[in-house]
Amino acid sequence: GGGRFSGRITVAFVMAGAIAKKLLGRLGIDVFAHTVEIGGIKARPKELAEIKENARKNPLWCADQEAAEKMARLIEKTREEKDSLGGIIEGVALNVPAGLGEPVFDNLDGELAKALFAVPAVKGVEFGVGFSVAGKRGSENNDPFIIKEGKIITATNNAGGILGGISNGMPIVVRVAIKPTASIARSQETVDIQKMTETSIAVLGRHDVCIVPRAVSGVEAMMALTLCDFAMRAGLIPGVIK
Repeated sequence: GGGRFSGRITVAFVMAGAIAKKLLGRLGIDVFAHTVEIGGIKARPKELAEIKENARKNPLWCADQEAAEKMARLIEKTREEKDSLGGIIEGVALNVPAGLGEPVFDNLDGELAKALFAVPAVKGVEFGVGFSVAGKRGSENNDPFIIKEGKIITATNNAGGILGGISNGMPIVVRVAIKPTASIARSQETVDIQKMTETSIAVLGRHDVCIVPRAVSGVEAMMALTLCDFAMRAGLIPGVIK
């Protein structure tokens, strides 16, 4: 894409997000993102600590090295076919205190989703187990509360760290669907609006076959900015820092 929908717009997001991550770090909040799927190839589920350690060990930001190699081969094959690929990015925020967000107009998951949709090519956002809740029963989806080391936590995290629009102290887990790049070299049908006739178009020049790895930092930044905003509203981060 180009213009307003160019991935270049995320440069400002990432710059601001880097500052937000520094501020959140003062509270012990850690935000990171990684690639979990490209073109139908899925990374194997891993523990959050393992994901954080391994996600930056390859250009695709995928914590599963074997899956990353398969993704890379598919990207190259798709490039030769003059086509593009989409995928899924997972964002994680650790050590977020309980109580951030409001139940109605300023709910935390709603504001996170709004910010994430500002990243070009984002077409879907889900929290926790996401849309799979539609096939679950309440007894399967509920996160039982337990006490561990003197703290109240949930035994599972199907909600993705947010209940009723408010953080519950568990890791915030969000997944973002990225569409295949629209600008491809393969010929496609379109229209000439001046002549009002049907024609074809093939986009030439340098265009990414898959923007998923490039969008990882954008997802991370928008999560950090939103959480920083809510932390400031809650008085956890002062308006003026000396």
